[in-house]
Amino acid sequence: MRYLTLLVLIAFAVPAFARDQIRIVGSSTVFPFVAAAAEQFGRDEQFRTPIVESTGTGGGIKMFCDGLGVDYPDMVNASRAIKSTEVEQCKANKITQITELKIGYDGIVLANALKSPHYPLKLEALFLALARKVPDGKGGLKTNGYKRWKQIDASLPDVGIEVYGPPPTSGTRDAFSELVMIEGCKKFPEYAATYTDGEVLKKECAMVREDGAFIEAGENDNLIVQKLSGNQHALGIFGYSFLEQNAALVKANPIDGVMPTFDDIVAGNYEVARSLYVYVKNQQQVPGLREFATLLTSDAAVGDDGFLIMKGLLPLHHEEHNKMKMIAAELTPMAD
Repeated sequence: MRYLTLLVLIAFAVPAFARDQIRIVGSSTVFPFVAAAAEQFGRDEQFRTPIVESTGTGGGIKMFCDGLGVDYPDMVNASRAIKSTEVEQCKANKITQITELKIGYDGIVLANALKSPHYPLKLEALFLALARKVPDGKGGLKTNGYKRWKQIDASLPDVGIEVYGPPPTSGTRDAFSELVMIEGCKKFPEYAATYTDGEVLKKECAMVREDGAFIEAGENDNLIVQKLSGNQHALGIFGYSFLEQNAALVKANPIDGVMPTFDDIVAGNYEVARSLYVYVKNQQQVPGLREFATLLTSDAAVGDDGFLIMKGLLPLHHEEHNKMKMIAAELTPMAD
């Protein structure tokens, strides 16, 4: 009887982890890479193939940070770095051991249908086309009234402004806000003169117009491609890797004279580029977490000729790659 009681006490003292399959959520941009790695991971039959869901970066991180245990994801893909507020949300739910893995790079592209006009875009023109407020010519700001690209820049087509893009929960939207809207805003002193608080300034610069020129198309980039195929005058915002996968349907446009090519993004010549991440919840007891993290950062996956590089992921620099391999091998937690 005492022995049985001891077994019961041990069972309650050590929580069981009933799931034996890694669950991953997050970015639609990172999804095809991690899904390919998951398929590769399951082939050796040592561990079950991880389940990978495309939920968007913001939604995925929220699910990741909601709690510990079998009902919550073990990893989250992100097309931006996790925010300090999200880390605090994790901590509030007793998630204190998170490993950050940078797996590669991607560029934000402005694409359109293959037979559509060419758009020689400049950062400031993009900002003026999509900002909620624009300079009024008197040192202040006014509601954006631009209707056609040619009103902004004579070198652009004389067609209406229509841009399909991701929603606020998307990491691609976050990256676009930071790399295009906020950077473009800096070219107009009227904004800084109007909003003297730095945080308010960034928030206002990132605001996109709501009069139909910018159209939220959801987390599914395939829907944007479909929209572009049916609208020869529209542009769409998504990642370079997705552009590569749909090269038979859409083409990219240059920004500030630089096309989003593999070489120019990796070399740092294309300014609208970002890092891609996977976050691991170390406290989860599901089998294979360390091994899958090791695969994601391995030479076989993300080395110069890795299977994820062949799929369109842009590689880390060698020093960064070696650092990520070490972090994955130990599942080293992020610093506070």
